[in-house]
Amino acid sequence: MEDPDFWDDQNLAQKIISEIHDLKTWMVPAWQVKQRFENVYELINEVDPEAEPEFFYELEQELKEVDKQLSDLEIRKMLSGELDKKNCFLTINAGAGGTESCDWVSMLSRMYQRWASKRGWKTEIFDFVDGDVAGLKSITIRLTGSFAYGYAKAERGVHRLVRISPFDSNARRHTSFASVDITPEIDEKIEVEIKEDQLQIETYRASGAGGQHVNKTDSAVRMRYAGITVSCQKERSQVQNRETCLKMLKAKLYEKEYLERKAKLEQISGEKKEIGFGSQIRNYIFQPYTLVKDTRTKYEVGNVQAVLDGEIDGFINAYLQEFG
Repeated sequence: MEDPDFWDDQNLAQKIISEIHDLKTWMVPAWQVKQRFENVYELINEVDPEAEPEFFYELEQELKEVDKQLSDLEIRKMLSGELDKKNCFLTINAGAGGTESCDWVSMLSRMYQRWASKRGWKTEIFDFVDGDVAGLKSITIRLTGSFAYGYAKAERGVHRLVRISPFDSNARRHTSFASVDITPEIDEKIEVEIKEDQLQIETYRASGAGGQHVNKTDSAVRMRYAGITVSCQKERSQVQNRETCLKMLKAKLYEKEYLERKAKLEQISGEKKEIGFGSQIRNYIFQPYTLVKDTRTKYEVGNVQAVLDGEIDGFINAYLQEFG
């Protein structure tokens, strides 16, 4: 990069900068772990635990943080796929359970947005459909952050909730389902062929609180192509929503082609399953006991509320360690 002729070839320069950025995402945290460990190692051998118990405790805690940081790097090492480092779109759809499932979609939406916030990622709501009584029938959120798709892909599947329904006057236990789908956000330079004569485009009025513009024009856009449906109402302009829809559609098509090309469609994305009994990847149980258990890895946590507050890294790490 210090070469005076570095920028003569713009494409090559951008490629090199991208490679440097990718290397730094590994080298910088690896160097930080090494430095933190060496600092603790030097001090902990010189401290008398009985004479300086508080300082010794602080060093132990620092060592635990180093261990966690190293574990995170080991998990990230498994995210070596072509799409893993990309941003992604996370879509949640209500399944069997009526109003209960719509409320469950809202709860999952909050969980994922809190999880993303804890990781320092940016979240943007691109589309949503309100439930008839409460909650959401569906919602699409873009997650922007390092290896967003690589981590979030572990959440693809059906999520099952068991609790005493707040919508049931008889306080009976209800079971609700919602499906989560993850799609990588691809670069604009990637070419994806779409046959115009097979593309269906609809416009409709956006949901939400309204205002000067939102609910007065058909600014929201929905596209259907090759069995795939995408929609967007994030922008005020129909043109912008159309562009975003097309980008999401291309992303889904590219992901499908990529998975098929790598012969990992069944392993990575799983078969399309009915959103109902027997197809869930994770159970969230409030009654008659509290437990969240992943049916794929058998990883479980007793504190359901902590999980719904975004503490889901344990489930994701367990998935990545087992399935990569």
